[in-house]
Amino acid sequence: MTIDEYNISVDDFSDGVYRFVLKNCHNSELAHDLVQDSFMRLWIKRKEVNFKKGKSWLFSTAYHRLIDHVRKNDRISSIEGREHHTPLSYDQYSDVKEVLDRAVRQLPDIQRSVVLLRDYEGYSYREIGEITSLSESQVKVYIYRARLFLKKYIVSPDLVI
Repeated sequence: MTIDEYNISVDDFSDGVYRFVLKNCHNSELAHDLVQDSFMRLWIKRKEVNFKKGKSWLFSTAYHRLIDHVRKNDRISSIEGREHHTPLSYDQYSDVKEVLDRAVRQLPDIQRSVVLLRDYEGYSYREIGEITSLSESQVKVYIYRARLFLKKYIVSPDLVI
């Protein structure tokens, strides 16, 4: 990858990578840090990364950095003690997007990641498998389970009333 191709990658892919990371971590500062770290790693490996694979490489790197961060924080929080989350109750909903965002946040990390890559970013099953180090069939199963959960969650009478 040349310097010009790297700059094109920054211009074309930074917003998408940021949205993907932000949807998974819900922390804008952390998302900025992980995206910046991903681009820094791309800069270091720019001679090894093909420009045509740059987008996939960036999403994969950002995904793995996010997983590393989550694992590190899980270890820290398990030492300090975990909070017990009470089920959320919703008095009413004001927007379908809000309900969908709430539903997506409740998905397990891997399901949320593959759904976001597929439905928000438009990756193929094969590309998602490369990014997440899963087989194509595993990706399909996770997406199916996530969509099933989202369907049940969205049509829940509690949210409509």
